[in-house]
Amino acid sequence: MALNASSHNSTGEKTAENTAPPPQLSDDIKNDILGATATDPTGQHAAGRENEKGIEKKEKSAKELEKERKKAEKDAKFKAKKVAQAGGGAAKEGGAAKEKKKKGKEEDQLPEYIEDTPKGEKKRLQSFDSPFGKAYNPKVVESAWNDWWEVSGFFKPDFQPSGDVKPAGNFVIPIPPPNVTGKLHVGHALATSLQDLLIRWHRMRGFTTLYLPGCDHAGIATQSVVEKMLAKRENKTRYDLGRKAFIERTMEWKEEYHSHLTNTLKRLGGSFDWTREAFTMDENLSRAVTETFVRMHEDGLIYRSNRLVSWCTQLNTALSALEVENKELTGITKLSVPGYERMVEFGVLTHFKYAIDGTTDQFIEIATTRPETMLGDSGIAVHPNDERYKHLVGKKARHPFVDRLMPIVADDYVDPAFGTGAVKLTPAHDPNDFRLGKKHGLAFINILNDNGTLNKNSGKFEGQKRFDARYNVVEALEKEGLFIKKEPNPMKVPICSRSGDVIEPLMKPQWWMKMGGLAKPAIEAVEKGDIKFRPANCERIYMEWMNNVQDWCLSRQLWWGHQIPAYFVRLEGGNGDRDEDELWITGRTEEEATKKASEKFPGKKFSLERDEDVLDTWFSAGLWPFSTLGWPNKTADLDKLFPTSVLETGWDIIFFWVARMIFFSLYLTGKVPFKEVYCHSLIRDSDGRKMSKSLGNVIDPIDIMDGTTLQKLHDQLRAGNLDQREVDKAEKYQKTAFPNGIPECGSDALRMGLIGYTTGGGDIAFDVNTLHGYRKFCNKMYQATKFVLGRLEDLTPSAKIAKSDKESQSLPERWILHRLTTSSKKINEKLEAREFSLATQIARRYFHESLCDTYIENTKAIFEEGSDAQKESAKQTLYTALEGGLTMIHPFMPFITEELWQRLPRRQGDRTPSITIASYPQYIAEFEDEQAEAEYDLLVDSAKGLRSLTAEYNIKENAKTYIQALNENTHTSLSSPTSLPSIRSLAGKTIAEINILSPSSTPPTGCAVFTIGSSATAYLDVKGRIEIDKEITKAQERLAKANETITRQKKTMDDEWEEKVSDAVKEQEKERLRTAELEAKNWEASIEQFQRMKLE
Repeated sequence: MALNASSHNSTGEKTAENTAPPPQLSDDIKNDILGATATDPTGQHAAGRENEKGIEKKEKSAKELEKERKKAEKDAKFKAKKVAQAGGGAAKEGGAAKEKKKKGKEEDQLPEYIEDTPKGEKKRLQSFDSPFGKAYNPKVVESAWNDWWEVSGFFKPDFQPSGDVKPAGNFVIPIPPPNVTGKLHVGHALATSLQDLLIRWHRMRGFTTLYLPGCDHAGIATQSVVEKMLAKRENKTRYDLGRKAFIERTMEWKEEYHSHLTNTLKRLGGSFDWTREAFTMDENLSRAVTETFVRMHEDGLIYRSNRLVSWCTQLNTALSALEVENKELTGITKLSVPGYERMVEFGVLTHFKYAIDGTTDQFIEIATTRPETMLGDSGIAVHPNDERYKHLVGKKARHPFVDRLMPIVADDYVDPAFGTGAVKLTPAHDPNDFRLGKKHGLAFINILNDNGTLNKNSGKFEGQKRFDARYNVVEALEKEGLFIKKEPNPMKVPICSRSGDVIEPLMKPQWWMKMGGLAKPAIEAVEKGDIKFRPANCERIYMEWMNNVQDWCLSRQLWWGHQIPAYFVRLEGGNGDRDEDELWITGRTEEEATKKASEKFPGKKFSLERDEDVLDTWFSAGLWPFSTLGWPNKTADLDKLFPTSVLETGWDIIFFWVARMIFFSLYLTGKVPFKEVYCHSLIRDSDGRKMSKSLGNVIDPIDIMDGTTLQKLHDQLRAGNLDQREVDKAEKYQKTAFPNGIPECGSDALRMGLIGYTTGGGDIAFDVNTLHGYRKFCNKMYQATKFVLGRLEDLTPSAKIAKSDKESQSLPERWILHRLTTSSKKINEKLEAREFSLATQIARRYFHESLCDTYIENTKAIFEEGSDAQKESAKQTLYTALEGGLTMIHPFMPFITEELWQRLPRRQGDRTPSITIASYPQYIAEFEDEQAEAEYDLLVDSAKGLRSLTAEYNIKENAKTYIQALNENTHTSLSSPTSLPSIRSLAGKTIAEINILSPSSTPPTGCAVFTIGSSATAYLDVKGRIEIDKEITKAQERLAKANETITRQKKTMDDEWEEKVSDAVKEQEKERLRTAELEAKNWEASIEQFQRMKLE
């Protein structure tokens, strides 16, 4: 058994582009083809006869001779280049550097490419004969197009003259806004690629489309970055600048990063309408935020309360759950905490005891992971049925360090089996204790200042930093004889993702939103099908959160963001408790707030003090789908383009963002914000780890598009805000993952590679070398189009896409048109179903395998020897096949398809200026031809089988082969006068002899075997050309490996697997099983043949 060494690897291994050149036609093959033409002129290779021996030759003009000379020179260079590249596969580790060495003379010596097209004008295409046009070069191909697209207005919504959307409907995606001061990473590239794919696909199908760009002010993320930069570069804090100057400085940073962000999105080929770009702190979006807050406060949905929040002492603000990362500890672990010179111990359960008030010999033992919080204890809870403590319920424990008695209460919440079964209650510093404290009427004692030091409620520990106090409290307990022991304890430590600080639950007066009433209609919208989640399991995540939703803390103690439009009414002569909700009013303007205060407190004098806090970033983000279209104003965009069509995002922010957009939109507009939520997979590195700056595995898409060196990757780390320990760890990973840097891939390869990863299943194990394989596919497209254009010459394509005259249309033409129409049908179905990986495979297989590797190769003999009618038919079909391939791939690869499409002649009457607004391929019934597919697939598969065998056994010439049909229909097809010449033309000149055997013929002996589906078997005579024992050993090893794969696949693909995985994954795994089964069958047959040879 053999595999095509130029396009396949062993089962389970990665495959790569087939870069080996198809074999040249030998003279005897040409003679066979021409002989077959004489007997069947309507077959696939009905060629002209004027250059045959004995036939009168037509004299060629000087112009034709000169043209042939130039063509011969080009072909010689092309062949030389192909020979140098033969055997190339997917880029392995270090492959980028090796390929660069190969191409050094050809590419590295080229001067830097400078685009000579004036900005915004249609691109001036390079000649294929120019130094920059000879081979695919991403920098050359991708330049100038985006500026022209933008100036030409191709990406603006195209309305009818009446102002209505087109009959096909609208399709709108507002970009999930990236953080304005953050660089985009490969996860953003994935999202942009998927969103733009859908937008371009719908635009080419006649929809009114809008891909709306914008960015988020990202309150805490941006402020954190700017504060770190200030400290690093100027040794200043925000307080040194003051609020106004700090906001101005942040705006400056925003503009700097914004240009990088927009440049990256344009480089990625996003077809955004930049005239509608939005920013969450724009005037209208800020107005939307104010309107929402005030309206919902007036409606009683927003209120003020002193409750627990997640507090970062480094940033001095409350955080959302998204900004908190839970670090899993298995036991005693020392962690580095900002502001502490020594490492702090976590994962420890400390046991100590409280004395029972009124006694000298009674104690109750407590266990805690946070001993410093005992200074805020105000009670102790035990289970009501715990016999150990029943006698203590109702009594009080005495605090050893502060003058405080703590009631002992009974509650079912307590787990008697954990720790000592007695739980210390610190209601002001623990979410569970908070609820129990409310239930049992305990005191809420805050022991922390905002900066993490202990306050006056901590007694003699006042002023100490919290983790210094941790050790000092334990030491004090030991001195009092109250300490019992310490033991390891698995736990989670909440860490601020921005500062690395350990989060503290802290009581703070904040603004909150009531979620219960808002959640119900948001749940119903999904249950009724008004909003569809894909993949379906994401709906479960949404429902689980919405059914258990808690009130939302809206306040953030920051300067950068939307300042809360709430005012404290300070009454003249009153003390004024800022925690009291009744003394707060809201207003769209200060004038409106003053009027409200006057009406609420008639006859009283007062002053207004605006809340200095800002709103959680997710508040403004929740309004994004409709605020970007003009809400709260009534605009044409809001009328015609809302609700939007698809929200494409990551599943990890369903509850932080997706759910909030849904309930905001339903409450404020009465409509769903979008009709579909597609959640892409999360990208992990090649080791399966989550992308993290501290790990060094966050990749800038620009580095993939342009390529970069290992040293530059290191330099980027050092220029950031990581501490030296993190830098060292990250550099270590980079040396392993990118020992030779990152090869230049270009935008198109990056996009299609990422889309191809998207199965709708689990996380993506990202490998940049896979993307580099798509660059090779780009080169395949480029060279194929270059070849085709050379053949089309002065062709005027027919006005309509239609079949050629039946008399002149060959079997390969019928076959490629069948492949085009069936591929068009399948890819539209897969895109509609959001099966992106399968859609990618369909597009790639059509262009690479059907068009390039098969049909184009078959046209060569016709163009060299065919009649005028056959050449014209082949040209028209070749044009249709290439045009269809380029438009099919355009949404995946916008730049190279525009570059190549612009070089094609236009059909009669076609004035389409750009492929971006050309028609997407659709199913054409008259092109479907299952008979042609079956007949020609048999010939193609037969040729592949022979080529695989000669490649496997390294047979370079004079190969003697056999193809035995396994049924009469197959034998009839193989025996057709046109079949054998076609097989020989595809199989290559290494094949000297092909014998077609009937089903009843005795199979040949002394051969290696390749199964051609269920219809035929190919044999290669290897007698005297191999070392039998060596080949038997190799075959047995390959058979064992194939059987292992079969066993593993069948074990994996059980009923549970069938229900859980996506269709794309199913197809991949089933294909892997089929391949392994075929391999096993081939190796078994070959081993049997080799063992017979030993006996002869």
